Amino acid sequence: MVELLSASLGSEALMKTPQPDTPPLNSKLHLAFAAVAAFSTYFCMYAFRKPFTAATYEDYPAVELGFLTIAGGPLLVLGLKTMLVISQLTGYMLSKVIGIKVVSEMQTRNRAGTIIALIVFAELALVGFAFAPLGWKPIMLFLNGLPLGMVFGLVMSYLEGRRHTEAMSAVLCASFIMSSGAVKSIGQWLIQDMGVNEFQMPMVTGLLFLLPLLVAVWVLQKTPRPDSSDLRERSERKAMDRAARWSFFTAFWPGFCLILLVYMAITLLRTVRDDFGVELWRDMGVTEEPWGYATSEFVVAICVTALNAGAIWISHNLTALRVTLGMMCVAFLLVGASAAMQYLGWLGPLGFMIACGIGLYLPYVAFHTTIFERLVAASGRPANMGFMLYLADSLGYLGYGVVLVARNSAGNSREVLPYFLQLLAVIAVLSFVALLLALVYFQRVLVQKVDSLEHGNDHAETLD
Repeated sequence: MVELLSASLGSEALMKTPQPDTPPLNSKLHLAFAAVAAFSTYFCMYAFRKPFTAATYEDYPAVELGFLTIAGGPLLVLGLKTMLVISQLTGYMLSKVIGIKVVSEMQTRNRAGTIIALIVFAELALVGFAFAPLGWKPIMLFLNGLPLGMVFGLVMSYLEGRRHTEAMSAVLCASFIMSSGAVKSIGQWLIQDMGVNEFQMPMVTGLLFLLPLLVAVWVLQKTPRPDSSDLRERSERKAMDRAARWSFFTAFWPGFCLILLVYMAITLLRTVRDDFGVELWRDMGVTEEPWGYATSEFVVAICVTALNAGAIWISHNLTALRVTLGMMCVAFLLVGASAAMQYLGWLGPLGFMIACGIGLYLPYVAFHTTIFERLVAASGRPANMGFMLYLADSLGYLGYGVVLVARNSAGNSREVLPYFLQLLAVIAVLSFVALLLALVYFQRVLVQKVDSLEHGNDHAETLD
């Protein structure tokens, strides 16, 4: 009798309890909270990464790389800010390389604790940046960048593989558009109005955002996992070992290489615009009103978020890829046009920063919201976005570092705007061509794969 009662109760409990392989439908309220928490987490992260770029450090001597000499003199003489940017970038790029393995293999239960540990490490490095001797400050920023490169992938892993991923990740990506301008405005406010030393300002900015970040991560880790409809439409997302990563790359390597080149180019341009935004505004004659930097980024974020979030209305994965790649081509036309109009004096500073910002961030965010997400879904392979994001990011920041050093070795290191306009024009044309080729490739390869999967399903139904 006890056994029968136990079995009966067990069966009844089993019927009432959702099974692991058929998770319950997630409410839109849950997903909205997840999107806001992801936005808040990454917005706060930027307070530990970008505030130092709000200062120019022009009152400090340039850094001579004495181990690189030519004709008895140093081959490279870098301004202090450029040296600081390169130092943090090197740590950040190395973090992206590490993230190819760490993020793609990270188990769900370890994500929140890892995010907090990475942020705390970065803040401790900013404490070192504030008080270490001048010669040690680049090393402190290298250590600051070393953990931060893995934060985005860990946050994004809470959102991927869902029918509403594009909308949620577009909200997330709005954070790195808006936050950079916001934290730099806060940094300039601390320096100009509060009298904070420009080396201590990044540490203070990070401390201001530490508590909000902890709250955001606490909410984020409560995000429900993808439900049964998500799994059916977007495929299950799994940790990828080395063999799985290599298998996925080799299956689509021609198209993947094309979009990686475009991603590298966008990363280069948006990072120059981001890290040297103060100098770009200065070269266009704008030197006051620190809160103006956040204004342009707010407009860019609204436009880019709305356009990329619209992909949730396209249920067919291959169609979403086609539409998004076409939209990215139009964005690069806007980039080229904004560069030409600024060069000819037809576009003012605010209009130029908004136009080129939309043109750059629209495709950059599209990679994070739609391109990688729909590639995984359309491929039918067990995979996750972390692998593709971190491979692309590591190459993108490597390219930025090389170009940054090359620019300084060529001289004329003070003027940023002419150099930026040249980059915009050249990269807009090359990226437009690469995207068209990628569109043709994925159209051919993924259509064949979809047809093969549908044929396999029809065959299975016939056997049934």
